[in-house]
Amino acid sequence: MNRLKRTLLLILTVSLFTSCDFINNAFTYKDTTKGFIEALIEEDYEKSLTFMAIENAAFKNTNIDTLKLGLGNFQNIIVKNFGKELNYKFVTAEKTLSTLEGESTAPNTTLAQIEFSNDEEFGVFEITFDDSSNKILYIKTLDIKEKIPSMTLFWLFGILAICIPIFNVWIIRKIKKSNLKKKWLKYIAVLFLNVPAITYSAVYGLSFSLLSFQILFGISFSYMGYLSSAWTFGIPLGGLYWFWKLYKKTNDETTENKIITE
Repeated sequence: MNRLKRTLLLILTVSLFTSCDFINNAFTYKDTTKGFIEALIEEDYEKSLTFMAIENAAFKNTNIDTLKLGLGNFQNIIVKNFGKELNYKFVTAEKTLSTLEGESTAPNTTLAQIEFSNDEEFGVFEITFDDSSNKILYIKTLDIKEKIPSMTLFWLFGILAICIPIFNVWIIRKIKKSNLKKKWLKYIAVLFLNVPAITYSAVYGLSFSLLSFQILFGISFSYMGYLSSAWTFGIPLGGLYWFWKLYKKTNDETTENKIITE
């Protein structure tokens, strides 16, 4: 038992330090991308190269002049489509392990997405970072050029979405205070029967998923750049059903007491 505890503690400690290191690295990705792109926009290709992992084996047979030519073409694409004054926002960083060929990230690399925008539109860089140096191995723009959405409607929809877990908690408290039997079954119904789901995406607006269950308290939330910002809530069918049952039960008891009194 003691050996098992020590093993679990060791795994937990290693996982904690690994996670902290990964999170710390993730926050450097935006700064590296910003430095690289700003140097690129100014056509300072020598400086741009300092943000790239050119010491990595992937660049072993790469001609620097050819690489600079490629950077010049990339610079033209960015400036032509988005201009020179850009803002940057970290979106995601991930490592993927898969048994399918081509689905995993390369060893000792991290795949990140950095959102960039001018005053009207935004796009997304997909960047492969070298883990040993946290420098860029490969960068491309995803096929995304969208208008910057108004976030007012997004946050207003969020107020509506937050009402769902509040309602579900209230129903659970009502069930707890009632004299119903097998309350745990009622709790499960309230927590799991939040379906169908309604989603509001900051970029794409409203969508409806007939068979999407929002378990627990009926809500999910994502806020990772404009493209991945979304609220989703499930219609609280379980909560509404038990609200109706409790309301009906209370009315029946009130009517019964009134008849007895008369």
